[in-house]
Amino acid sequence: MTFQNELINWYLVNKRDLPWRHTNDAYTIWLSEVILQQTRVEQGLPYFNKFLENFPTVTDFANATEAKVLKLWQGLGYYSRGRNMHATAQIVVNNYRGIFPNLHDELIKLKGIGEYTAAAISSFSSGEARAVVDGNVFRVLSRYYGISTPINAPAGKKEFYALANELLYQEDPALYNQAIMEFGAMQCKPKSPNCGICPLNQTCYAFSKNLVNTLPVKHAKVKQKERYLNYFICSENDKVLVRERQAGDIWQHLYDFPSLETAERAEMDSGAFIGEVKSVFGNGAEITFISAKKHLLTHQIIHIQFFALKNYIFNFNKQKELNWVSLGKLDELPQPKVIHDFIEEYFYKNRME
Repeated sequence: MTFQNELINWYLVNKRDLPWRHTNDAYTIWLSEVILQQTRVEQGLPYFNKFLENFPTVTDFANATEAKVLKLWQGLGYYSRGRNMHATAQIVVNNYRGIFPNLHDELIKLKGIGEYTAAAISSFSSGEARAVVDGNVFRVLSRYYGISTPINAPAGKKEFYALANELLYQEDPALYNQAIMEFGAMQCKPKSPNCGICPLNQTCYAFSKNLVNTLPVKHAKVKQKERYLNYFICSENDKVLVRERQAGDIWQHLYDFPSLETAERAEMDSGAFIGEVKSVFGNGAEITFISAKKHLLTHQIIHIQFFALKNYIFNFNKQKELNWVSLGKLDELPQPKVIHDFIEEYFYKNRME
C-alpha cells in the first residue's frame, strides 16, 4: 500500500470531528485556518465558534469595528493576524463583491494569507491540487523520508515543498492534505509519538534509525529580548485611566495603562526609578506595588510590574492616547491577555470579595 493510501486510510478511521470539515465554504475555512495558526485546535475551536457566531458572513466581518475584532481575538496572541483578517474581509467585500476567493492565485494576494493558508483554503474549498505544508507535514515527511535539512531554512522549505507536491494525491488533494496534517497532529506528534501503533513504522526512516526525537531539524531560534514594563493604575470612583497602544510596537491598538519601560527590573527603593516616575507623573506622585507577572511572546520576554498611582499629573493634550473609561467600558476594550488577567483580578475579583 502506498504512503498516500496508508495516510488516507488512517485518517478515515481516526480523524477528529471538526466543524470546518463539514463545509467547502472558503470564508469558513479561512476563519479556521487563520485562527489555528500558532494555536492548538483545543484552544482555537472556541474562538472559531465565536467568530462565526458574530460574523456569519465575510460582509459581517468587514463591517465590524477593529476594536470588536480585537476584543474577540483577545487571548489568541499574534494580534496582527486579527487586524489582517479584518483588512482581508474588507478587501473581499470591496473587490470580490463579498464572495470569498477559493483559488490559490487569488487567495495569495490577500493580506495575511501566505503560501500555506492559500493552499489550504483552495484545496479544502475547491479541490485545487495544492500541497499543504504546515508544521505537521514537515514533521511527517522529515521523519518518514529521513530528511535532515532544517525545516526553517530556505533550502529546507524548498526541498519539503517539492516533495509535498510530488506526493500530492491527485485524485483527492483535499482528503490527502487533511490526512497528512491530521496524522502529524495526532499520530506523528512532536514529542513521544506512539510509533508502535503507527501504520507507517515498517517503512519509516526515523523509526528504523532511532531518529524520531532528532527529526525534523530546526535552526536555533533567535534569542528572546527581555523587556521591563511598569504599569501605573490610576482609578477614580468607577473610572480608570487607559492608553491605546500605537503602531510600531507590540499590541498595536490594544489597550493597557500608562507605563514606563526600564532597562531592568524597577525597585521601589531605587532613587533613579522614583525620580523617573516623578518626572513623568509630577513631583507629588506616589506609587504602591500591586503585583508582578511575566509574559512570553515569540521573540520577547516581558517582565511586568503593576503599581497603584496617586497624586499624579497628566498632560492630556500631549498624551492623546490616554483616556478615562468606566469599568463597564473597560470590559469592552481589546486588551493584551496579561492586562485582561490583571483587570479581572484587580478590579473585579477584589471587589467581589
